[in-house]
Amino acid sequence: MPLQNFQYDTIMREYNRRQAKNRRTLEEHQREAYTRLPRLREIDEEVATLSAAKARSLINRQDSGMEDLKASISLLSQERTALLVSNGYSADYLEQPYDCPLCQDTGYVGSQKCSCFKRAEIELLYTQSNLREILQKENFDHFSFDFYSDTITNESTGLSALETARRAHETAKDFVKNFDNSFDNLFLYGDTGVGKTFLSHCIAHDLLESAHCVLYFSAFDFFDMLAGNTFSKKDSPTGEDFIYDCDLLIIDDLGTELTNSFVSSQLFLCINERIMRRKSTIISTNLKLEDFSATYSERTFSRIASSYRMVKLFGKDIRIQKIFLGGK
Repeated sequence: MPLQNFQYDTIMREYNRRQAKNRRTLEEHQREAYTRLPRLREIDEEVATLSAAKARSLINRQDSGMEDLKASISLLSQERTALLVSNGYSADYLEQPYDCPLCQDTGYVGSQKCSCFKRAEIELLYTQSNLREILQKENFDHFSFDFYSDTITNESTGLSALETARRAHETAKDFVKNFDNSFDNLFLYGDTGVGKTFLSHCIAHDLLESAHCVLYFSAFDFFDMLAGNTFSKKDSPTGEDFIYDCDLLIIDDLGTELTNSFVSSQLFLCINERIMRRKSTIISTNLKLEDFSATYSERTFSRIASSYRMVKLFGKDIRIQKIFLGGK
């Protein structure tokens, strides 16, 4: 997904700030050096005059005297460098400084985004995802199967908690791998503390690292934000359009919020709109499927059942297991 206008503007404002800061740095260097060594100003003025003459010759295609101009500029440049270094300055003290020499703080190398711009994209997306801190710990590299039993089984599938978790993990990895080539949604359900949120964080981490736009909300915050937008009628960077257009929307712990007709209608609207726009969504809930249908309407559940991959996790509460293990 291309950056939204406000996101692009946020990044470009930072480049403008860098350019202004570095211009001020150069001006300060010039004031100091010119005051201490007046000959430096004279050299720069002479170089500017000769460079202008060289440019006019090139425009007029006059080759005569060009080599002399080049030689004069070269000699002045050598004198300038020697004067700076002999007085304790670096050779590039009077050159324009850049935070990124590659793109010279423009964000682009030719028509292509500079690597620093791509890093800025990822940083911005992390910040706006609401997940920056937690994804340092909750990602595929830290996913552990140690908390899933190979003896506890699901009667309906005959699979152990461990095998079920392995399959869910594989589904999540495939979701990331195929994200740009296929449209998919995930519905993660199961008891409290069995790893649903952690798995969604793993997916978010990898997609953010590849510069996809991911938004994460707890169910309470999600509907609170929608209510604020609806009743205040104010636009915001994470308003409804952005909710519908981000590459991946994660709604976590659905069923923990206070459910009413507004919540039910907004959930259906969001799910339906994102399906129509072919934008992926991950929903996690502790509710049983029959309770989910009763809570949010059969229409909403039917839309999910027909357009989402249903992924169930079960087992003992991992949070409680960690407490018994001393928080590890």
